[in-house]
Amino acid sequence: MIEQTEFVVTEWNYTPPAESFDPKETVSNFTTLDVMKKRTSAKKGIACRYTSRFVYKKETILEYVGENSYVIDLADTIDKNELLRMLRNAYTKFDEKFQLRKISTILKDASLTPLDESSINTDAILPLLV
Repeated sequence: MIEQTEFVVTEWNYTPPAESFDPKETVSNFTTLDVMKKRTSAKKGIACRYTSRFVYKKETILEYVGENSYVIDLADTIDKNELLRMLRNAYTKFDEKFQLRKISTILKDASLTPLDESSINTDAILPLLV
């Protein structure tokens, strides 16, 4: 059985630009994924942490970090498709929290970089779940 923990925003560091913001200017957005192994005597799992950084003219406007975990019975085997589904679900929660919180910022019209599943090295993550 796979259980997903509640998604938690661990950082939301918002600093509006020092100068007036021109919506026509490009705001860069970088999103990264970190996966960590979790294990107890009765369960195994992974913690997923997504980090997104919005930069305007070399100045960080927002650093947003959120994470949740998956707890899995030791006997359960996770394949690549199941792993991608777990990471996709975590990213969806990450995006949902961003959509709610961005409204009170200058980034109200911004969106996160879409999850690029082809860039996820599942071969490096799957051994964490053995």
